[in-house]
Amino acid sequence: MTAPLASAYDVVLGVHILAVVIAFGVTFAYPIIFAVGARIDPRSVPTLHRIELATERILVSGGLVLVLGAGIFLASDGHHWSEFFVQWGIGAVVVIGAVVGAVMIPATKRAAELADRDIAAARDGEIEMSGEYQAVVRRLNVVGSALSLLVVATVFIMAIKP
Repeated sequence: MTAPLASAYDVVLGVHILAVVIAFGVTFAYPIIFAVGARIDPRSVPTLHRIELATERILVSGGLVLVLGAGIFLASDGHHWSEFFVQWGIGAVVVIGAVVGAVMIPATKRAAELADRDIAAARDGEIEMSGEYQAVVRRLNVVGSALSLLVVATVFIMAIKP
């Protein structure tokens, strides 16, 4: 009888890592997507926000569920519940989930609405985004950057755990 190629722990660890990459990878590209999209076609901004909204609802939120579920399995199987990296990981998932649900999703939806309004007001003329829109986008940028830093810190904590 031959040994299995991978244990259940190894498979779930792979799922856990893939869930992090899938859930958060695109969020690091948002600044580039918005900068290029707005420069090429300012009228595409509402669509870009709606893509961001769908990504947050489907990829980020769904990915968080997979990250948490796989993490629970890994912590249980490896008897790691008392270790710092597990506590940090759970805290990071809770914070990210709460902030995405309470701040990012509503602000992204509002940004799309405001962009639609500001573009409609411009008619066929030059588009000038309102101060209200710019304030919402600043909030998205600041909070999104903080969440990205939390993801990066968490990846490093998981990578250097004892």
